[in-house]
Amino acid sequence: MIGQDDLCVAVFRLVVSGPQRTVDDLSRELGVSEKEIRDCLDKLADLSMLSLPTGDDVLPVPVHPEVGLAAHIHRREAEIEAQQRELAVARAAAADLAAAYAASQAGRGGRLETLSGMAEVRMRLTELSRHAREELLAFMPGGALSQAALDASRPLDEQSLASGVRLRTVYLDSVRNDRATIEYARWLSTLGGQVRTSPMLPLRMLVVDRACAVLPLDPEESSLGAVVVRAPGVVAALVALFETLWEQSAPLDGRALAGGDVEAPTPQESALLSLLAQGHTDEVAARKLGLSLRTVRRMMAVLTARLGARSRFEAGMLAARVGWI
Repeated sequence: MIGQDDLCVAVFRLVVSGPQRTVDDLSRELGVSEKEIRDCLDKLADLSMLSLPTGDDVLPVPVHPEVGLAAHIHRREAEIEAQQRELAVARAAAADLAAAYAASQAGRGGRLETLSGMAEVRMRLTELSRHAREELLAFMPGGALSQAALDASRPLDEQSLASGVRLRTVYLDSVRNDRATIEYARWLSTLGGQVRTSPMLPLRMLVVDRACAVLPLDPEESSLGAVVVRAPGVVAALVALFETLWEQSAPLDGRALAGGDVEAPTPQESALLSLLAQGHTDEVAARKLGLSLRTVRRMMAVLTARLGARSRFEAGMLAARVGWI
């Protein structure tokens, strides 16, 4: 629009002020390149504010702005009116969709809401977190998060804490070996968030305002989807589970392991022994503890040596005998 282009306005003023100036004259007076002057002349001609004669050294003839701009202004007014009609239609459609969505949510009551696939799960988690008013409780098994996942969580967590939402999260002890997660937890703490770690977590979980909870359809394969639970009794039980594990977990900025006899197993080692005693393979134990398979096998070798056992089977028997499992 001509009123938004200071250079074109300046060119037009010089053209109409006389005496006639060449492109070179305009370039020198305005301190811009000849190309910029020619571009402005083309724009003014397109707006019917100048007529274009032939010859490079002859300047266009100015036209009265009210005459030249009349057609352009009329066209822009028509475009704006069309856009306003489109916005009105969009607002009406949004209102209808919002009403339908609200009705579907109200109709769910205490039933389970099934979320299929990770894309839908992420969208629902974001929506629920944004609408939290008091508290967010989370279990985060699976080991250290990627830098991309941490970066994606940062603005949502920051918004929640800024709104006065209490944020408490429990990770696995294994994240203490990941610098990115440690730095994220410290940043979260500066904003008022609380982070603790536990040797083992039962499943991935988010509880919003103690009113609904998001759980995986399959705890062993979270990519399959999730369910949103709103039944008060179920949510209360999940909150109780969270509070129990929260009390048993260690602040991320403190010690991961409880004090005591140096020869006794750490909480993480005890969790490993418990999993293996239940018949889980090294691979399953590694996944549940958020550790690599190599780390799990190294830990078991250390425990076997500490017990003075000659095999893993004997180590299991000795561990049970001394009360480690």
